[in-house]
Amino acid sequence: MRVVADIEDILAVERIDDDIFRSSVFVSSLRRTFGGQVAGQALVAATRTVAPEFRVHSLHGYFLRPGKPDQPTVFIVDRIRDGRSFVTRRVNGVQNGETIFSMSASFHIAGDEGIEHQDTMPEAPEPESLVDGRDIEGPNKALLAEWDNFDVRVVPGDQLVTHGWFASQQRVWFRYRKPLPDDQLLHVCTLAYMSDMTLLGSAKVAHPDAMLQSASLDHAMWFLRPFRADDWLLYDQTSPSASGARALTQGRIYDRGGRMVAAVTQEGLARTGVPETKASVIVDRSAGNDETAKNKAGDK
Repeated sequence: MRVVADIEDILAVERIDDDIFRSSVFVSSLRRTFGGQVAGQALVAATRTVAPEFRVHSLHGYFLRPGKPDQPTVFIVDRIRDGRSFVTRRVNGVQNGETIFSMSASFHIAGDEGIEHQDTMPEAPEPESLVDGRDIEGPNKALLAEWDNFDVRVVPGDQLVTHGWFASQQRVWFRYRKPLPDDQLLHVCTLAYMSDMTLLGSAKVAHPDAMLQSASLDHAMWFLRPFRADDWLLYDQTSPSASGARALTQGRIYDRGGRMVAAVTQEGLARTGVPETKASVIVDRSAGNDETAKNKAGDK
């Protein structure tokens, strides 16, 4: 049985120059690097160039080309701005001289105070009452083995409290299975990895019989309150629109105490009329496909 790498090892990029970092290579059965892995590593690289009193509050990333999982990714950080309250970084992930991922990240100094409010956490069954994803037999079993260190439990449709004004929605409980150190940065970067695991699948809920080729195209995330990625988090997901072979998806992430800790928006490829790949309603592999990557790069 293949041993799955710990998230601390996956996110531990090597510094090879002041603003240049390199990822390690991990055994994978995927043909393309998982998008959440690239985003999490890019965020770690950005934070390594920021003073510790600043905390990341948002990231905006674009998956430009499919990454090769058997090769390291080099992350080049551009120090866009260093202000008194905010810091901005741009990070490009490069393989073989080509950019596969581009991200901007913003950091805010800790300790600022202001207004506070949030939406109410939606209803959901307790995670312990749901089936562990790795215990479910089916076409996703081999793919879910890639994330054996993550406990992913999708709320079944017959237990989902839905709202009629949402076109397509699902909810997922997830957490990292092993205890993590009390380093909030590690929890933030782990959640950046986790946030790409199921969100695009919410678009397929409204089309259960559709055969889809799907991949993430862009990904934005906001970190709102401290949390632990090794405690249960509820991922409330909706897909407000799908059109022109693209689907827009949105997610709100709550801790078990009902606090909204993060928000996510993602656009992905949702093309019909082709055999379905390993991406599915449970887990979506990211980083684009060959045709999408060429189009976004201008190589038509």
